[in-house]
Amino acid sequence: MQRTKFREMTCSIARTLNVIGEPWSPLVLHDVWNGIHRFDQLQAHLGISRKVLTERLNHLIDQGVLERRPYDKRPRHEYHLTAKGTELVDLLMVMTRWGDRWLAGEAGPPVLYRHHACGEISQVDLRCAHCGEAMHATDVDSLPGPGAA
Repeated sequence: MQRTKFREMTCSIARTLNVIGEPWSPLVLHDVWNGIHRFDQLQAHLGISRKVLTERLNHLIDQGVLERRPYDKRPRHEYHLTAKGTELVDLLMVMTRWGDRWLAGEAGPPVLYRHHACGEISQVDLRCAHCGEAMHATDVDSLPGPGAA
């Protein structure tokens, strides 16, 4: 059975899923963003097999969202977000907000985010880049863009 080639679809969601659609990828990115940079630390924290973690790290490097940096004379590396990867963390923060609202249960969110600019605990909020008003699914229309098929 041939797998769908999301990267070739004329859809930004499909293309993004080509990068982070495998379930371990967002978790690896989240851990790296939270300061877990070494293979053994990632493997232990996530409870992922070494083979799967190696595949995920290589894929994320190939996609340009992670980079390897040597940290020892032996061939050992740390993994760090690129600018492209850091922007993907914004997407993960939107996913976190949804999960906190709909899936956290009575215990509440497992993680809180403190905003550097004001020092307050907050959550991501989608806003229009032009007027600053809230921007949610009910507030927008989808129109064909210049890259539409």
